[in-house]
Amino acid sequence: MESEKRPIILIAEDDESNYLLLFALLKRDYQIIHAHDGIEAIQLFKNFPPDAILMDIKMPHMDGLTAMQAIREIDQDIPIIVVSAYAYEQDKQTAYSCGCNAYIMKPVDAKKLTSTISLLLSIKEHHISIH
Repeated sequence: MESEKRPIILIAEDDESNYLLLFALLKRDYQIIHAHDGIEAIQLFKNFPPDAILMDIKMPHMDGLTAMQAIREIDQDIPIIVVSAYAYEQDKQTAYSCGCNAYIMKPVDAKKLTSTISLLLSIKEHHISIH
């Protein structure tokens, strides 16, 4: 029986405790790559193409919205899930207009996070968003 390769998730998160929480929730099922800001997220995306991205919005050097737009210029199909503390509907709409496929609020609901990642990975080729 062949062992299946675990999908790669790029987590763009500058806050170490938030990253460690996401890592703890996902490390069993996914390979994890960590970017500390938007610039590093774009570089890691290019150098180690992930299967999906978790993107914080507020990061130093380059925010998640700008990084998402840059990644979307390269790849329209990669599932991008915004994980943010911003709760206003306008923040969500801005994130969707910048190219995210789903938006999850902090503090993160583990079941919602894992089910959203699974769903997006399973329908990666269909270009849909979850609202």
